[in-house]
Amino acid sequence: MWRNVLFVFAVGGWLASPALGQDDVPVFAGIAVAQAPEAGLGVCFAATPEEGMECARNECMEQSGLGETDCAINLWCYPHGWAAQVAVLHVEGIHWSKFLCDHMTREELDAAVALYCGNDMFTDCLPVRIWDPDGTAVLHYE
Repeated sequence: MWRNVLFVFAVGGWLASPALGQDDVPVFAGIAVAQAPEAGLGVCFAATPEEGMECARNECMEQSGLGETDCAINLWCYPHGWAAQVAVLHVEGIHWSKFLCDHMTREELDAAVALYCGNDMFTDCLPVRIWDPDGTAVLHYE
């Protein structure tokens, strides 16, 4: 019996130790995206939707010179996992950025990008930014 009790306490202490060492640092982060069509883009990583969306909107406004109503929040993905920004050019000339997120591995993300870009209506489709689960850019084309 004592063996079981000690085991429960040991496992409980082991599971609690990472949380005790953190000062409200989240285990996961999310990615927020705000876009002003044809004008600006903001991408931020944050622990909460409110922080992420505010940051993304501010980046978009700074980049575009436009206001809050022009920089629409169009993505909150939590946890973001492996994530990518894909630049897309349609055969009719319109273009946009597509964001893919919440993939467990780089290989899974690459497969999702390939699947999305396999559309015959796209003349160009390629990832321009890829982030790992820590939010570090591992690919960045301008």
